[in-house]
Amino acid sequence: MLDLVQLRSFVALEQMGSFTLAAEKLGLGQSTVSQHIQRLEAALGRKLVTRDTHRVSLTADGEALLGYARKMLAIDSEVEALFAESSLRGRLRLGVSEDFVTSRLPGVLEDFVRTHPSVDLELTVALSGVLYQMQDNGEIDLVLAKRRLGDARGQLVYREPLVWLARDPERILRDRTLPLIAFPPPSITRSVAIETLDRHRIPWRIVCTCGSLSGLTAAARAGMGILVQPRSMVPQGLKELPAGNLPPLEDVEFVLVPSKGADRKLIAALSSEILSKVRAL
Repeated sequence: MLDLVQLRSFVALEQMGSFTLAAEKLGLGQSTVSQHIQRLEAALGRKLVTRDTHRVSLTADGEALLGYARKMLAIDSEVEALFAESSLRGRLRLGVSEDFVTSRLPGVLEDFVRTHPSVDLELTVALSGVLYQMQDNGEIDLVLAKRRLGDARGQLVYREPLVWLARDPERILRDRTLPLIAFPPPSITRSVAIETLDRHRIPWRIVCTCGSLSGLTAAARAGMGILVQPRSMVPQGLKELPAGNLPPLEDVEFVLVPSKGADRKLIAALSSEILSKVRAL
């Protein structure tokens, strides 16, 4: 029978991409996590992970095991929750900004749902400004979104710079009027980009507007213009413009904003999961 402790280390290693971060996530020593993986490989007689200088990745056998490992851990968590007196139950309405979803949210949700299987999670994905409006209308319990520098709302999760992105920066910069690809208002990245260009008297025009990051990315990959995104969320196929070609953009902050009437225990549990996961990256 497979050891659930070893499987937990295996899943954490896949999520975090390194033995060091997996060990921190689990509260174990790096050597302990390494031993768990070695024993799991020995029990199965297969190589499950490969390592290079940057990241740990799964082999084909590791990928085959991953789904089963997640199911076994989920069942284990469900059984524990079923007999736990303090298990959380109820509905939690989470609003997440569009750009955060594709990069960091899956790992957060995977761990939260496994730990709290009796919580019904309703997910809304939209622009940060739209999420705040929905929260004001009582439609969302917890918002994970961007705020501009100087905005005091919410609990800071992390801060990072915005960057200019394009498929072919040199070609785009030859245009007399800078072609912008942007979310519709009330997008924070759109506002920051336009205000920066206006402040430096750089002519611009919006060549593509879309409420979906996948749509904006497609337009940028097609070479239509320049896209602004947080540096850690640069879509594949786009390049950051070298410093000095356009004025630097201000940083943005990602924050957690709970609603006053929401269940405090549910909010605290999910907020803790988000903070521990995101700050470890």
